[in-house]
Amino acid sequence: MAASSNAEQTQLQDMEEEEDAGMEEREMESDGEEEGGEGEEGEEGMGEENSDDEEDDSSEDEKENEAEIQRLEEQLSINAFDYNCHVDLIKLLKQEGELFRLRKARQKMSELFPLTEEIWLDWLKDEIRLTEEEPNREKVYELFERAVKDYICPDIWLEYAQYSIGGMGSPGGIDKVRAIFERAVTAVGLHMTKGQTVWEAYREFENAILSTVQPPPGRIPSCEEQELLNTQLGRIHTLFRRQLAIPLMDMEATYAEYEEWSDSGVSENVISQYKKASQQMEKCRPFEESLLAAEPPKLAEYQTYIDFELKEGDPARVQITFERTLAENCLVPDMWAKYTTYLDRQLKVKDLVLSTHERAVRNCPWTMGLWKSYVLALERHGADHHTVSDVFEKALNAGFIQATDYVEIWQAYLDYLRRRVDFSKESSKELEELRGAFSRSLDYMKQDVEERFGESGDPSCIIMQIWARIEAHHCKNIQKARELWDSIMTKGNAKYANMWLEYYNLERSYGDPVHCRKALHRAVQCTSDYPEHVSEVLLTFERVEGSLEDWDVAVQKTETRLNRINEQRAKAAEKEANLARQEEERADQRRKAKSEKKAQKKVQKGTRTGEKRKAEQEDYHDEWNDDADQAPKRHRGNGNQATEEYMETETGLFGRNAPPGFKPPPPGAKRAQQGDDKPELRNDNSSVFISNLAYTLEEPEAKLRTLFETCGPIKQVRPVFSNKGNFKGYGYVQFESTVSVPEALKLDRREVEGRPMFVSPCVDKNKNPEFKVFKYNASMEKQKIFISGLPFSCTKEQLEELCKSHGTLKDVRLVTYRSGKPKGLAYVEFAEEAQAAQAVLKMDGMEVDGNKISVAISNPPRRMDKPGSNRPTTDMMPRQVFGSRGRGRTQLSLLPRSLHRQSGPVSKVENGNSAEPVPTTASAAAANAAGETKPLSNSDFARMLLSK
Repeated sequence: MAASSNAEQTQLQDMEEEEDAGMEEREMESDGEEEGGEGEEGEEGMGEENSDDEEDDSSEDEKENEAEIQRLEEQLSINAFDYNCHVDLIKLLKQEGELFRLRKARQKMSELFPLTEEIWLDWLKDEIRLTEEEPNREKVYELFERAVKDYICPDIWLEYAQYSIGGMGSPGGIDKVRAIFERAVTAVGLHMTKGQTVWEAYREFENAILSTVQPPPGRIPSCEEQELLNTQLGRIHTLFRRQLAIPLMDMEATYAEYEEWSDSGVSENVISQYKKASQQMEKCRPFEESLLAAEPPKLAEYQTYIDFELKEGDPARVQITFERTLAENCLVPDMWAKYTTYLDRQLKVKDLVLSTHERAVRNCPWTMGLWKSYVLALERHGADHHTVSDVFEKALNAGFIQATDYVEIWQAYLDYLRRRVDFSKESSKELEELRGAFSRSLDYMKQDVEERFGESGDPSCIIMQIWARIEAHHCKNIQKARELWDSIMTKGNAKYANMWLEYYNLERSYGDPVHCRKALHRAVQCTSDYPEHVSEVLLTFERVEGSLEDWDVAVQKTETRLNRINEQRAKAAEKEANLARQEEERADQRRKAKSEKKAQKKVQKGTRTGEKRKAEQEDYHDEWNDDADQAPKRHRGNGNQATEEYMETETGLFGRNAPPGFKPPPPGAKRAQQGDDKPELRNDNSSVFISNLAYTLEEPEAKLRTLFETCGPIKQVRPVFSNKGNFKGYGYVQFESTVSVPEALKLDRREVEGRPMFVSPCVDKNKNPEFKVFKYNASMEKQKIFISGLPFSCTKEQLEELCKSHGTLKDVRLVTYRSGKPKGLAYVEFAEEAQAAQAVLKMDGMEVDGNKISVAISNPPRRMDKPGSNRPTTDMMPRQVFGSRGRGRTQLSLLPRSLHRQSGPVSKVENGNSAEPVPTTASAAAANAAGETKPLSNSDFARMLLSK
């Protein structure tokens, strides 16, 4: 084998010499071109004067860049942990070609942060160019070793292996290249999409070696050469077999290449492994395709992929999937925590586990949980004490975001130190170090943490409690434990019963009855939250341990203390009741003042409008006489619809001619008036209520008839219009049969001109006051997102295009006003909750046509009923007749007293329309008493007015 290795070295040296000769020829050609270029420059010397302006501009740019570089360097001297500042400085230095300053800047950044794949590749390529003339390549090798430790990146490993090929002519160079390739395929060979490039590069290298050991055509190789040839062929066969046993993209091409390359064909074992890998590839293909289709950081897709691999149970595939995830989500602490937990519990390989923990805390140094896990992992794998202490000191300087984080990391370190102590010895170095660490932790909490956060993070003094228990239990130093508990109580904990009971339990376990009694007596005097419980504990203790005298003292103290506590509670309750009563009196005074002010305004308004009302009655006297025998009800809908009904309440309980200046509605919005005074009552059982339609809907009656004619024969369609003849967005459809109603209700939420149409049954609210037409979801809808801040120009198609990349869409709804104008809000429903959560992560804060949108999981507010939720019905007072502009804020009721309904029989109101008017005349009252209901016509109302 030594001879074969020497032969390989000799042939490779010949190959390198040929390459060097080619390089020299190219350099000579380039030198000639440069000389020719210089001659041309000499000939064009006069043209240099014309380029002075360009040189001035470039010099100004250089000055600006240099000033910016100095500014960034000064900023980094102030705050070395400014990641973006490091990146900007590296870009500027690379632009200016300051390679040595660039190397220094990259070095500083790499000491503080793990570098991304792009930064590492740029740095490595620059270093390779700088060291081309240097015989020592070890510096670049060291840089590659640092690069592959930050992240598992196939491109960096490929660059590393290719660079090592350039040094294979040195002693042991081929073996070194093979070692690097082996590490590369071990690290990234399982990468489903990029691992194939590393395998192919490895085979190409071995094929190049094969070409050097093959004898020339026609010459019979010697035994030594044949052995060398067979060994090399065996290496290539092995590489093919290893690759075909791994599920990778485009496996078919590799298999076809192996069939063509192998003279002896493909063995059954290789075919079997290839089929298994292909089956595994088909299982993974949907996950790989989802990753290809998704946009960075692809966290939800990677999480699904990881869950799948965890179920499959292949540790190597789980590891590579985690590594791929973290390469694109390196700042997600939860992902690092999940990965390190898996390694700690499943693989338990020391080098892999500790290196991963180190990478985790470098990427997310602000996360206390990662540091805590790192300390435990170091102890678990037997790291030396100096290493654990260094990691802990780095954790203290990591800059946690809350005070409690420092308490937890101190607890983890103190637990580690406690486990190092051999308590069988009275004194040891480890015990003194533990006590020193406890003292230092208390000082650290008091000084550093309180100064930064304004609190110690340990209000219950957990660290001191642990210290006291260790002193009492392990060190048998109960006096030190009592001193610590005295300190705990002086920090504001003496008023809490649970703290005294903790101290009592410590004394009960490691002290004596005298100190137990003393602790309980102090507890009774100091406790303010649960004094009854502490008193009960004291009495129980005296029943077991005390004498009669001790019992009497305990009873006296507990009774005295409880009486005092009860008096304090009574005073506090009285004070609170007085405050509540005073607040209620002030609220009553405010309500009275408000009602008096409102009454004064009504009186003033009534005085001004009384004369006007009297004049109006005189003006319309003749009109009432002319129309006394008609029923001028307002008819709505198309002109061919001539049905009267009581659901139209917009003009009040009685009709009259239009006031002066009133513009009649368009012809299509009126109904032909009927001469019949008797209105046609609606049948609720065969009708449905239609709402949420756009105000701008043209020909609503025809539209509704077209929509509902498939449900069954329609008796009438009654859209509701305003006084001006404008459609109000709702109406009624009455069918010939009740069988059609369920079919009509199925059209609920059908989209009509961009708005969901609401279809609900007609229900008498007086008979069913608790009936809710629309039941809104008041709980969180995890599969639906709510988007606000959208531009008004955003369409449903644009929103679908924006959201479909995050998952399967079930529904997209833009929220609009009744008029059809957009509100800038939308609801998007996904097929799965995970897709909705991913959409929130990616879309929240996104800009859409210059508008920054907000995205959150849909969580409708709870709809609370008002106290006494029985809504005030309109049957006690009639609906008022308002002008064309509606009722003003201070408008008084101008209905004559004779028409005011008296309290008594309550009329039934159906959907806001009086179905049974209350009789006001004697004859009507008699008829009502007899059980007959006769509605009043406009003529009846006219006669009533004229009789006054």
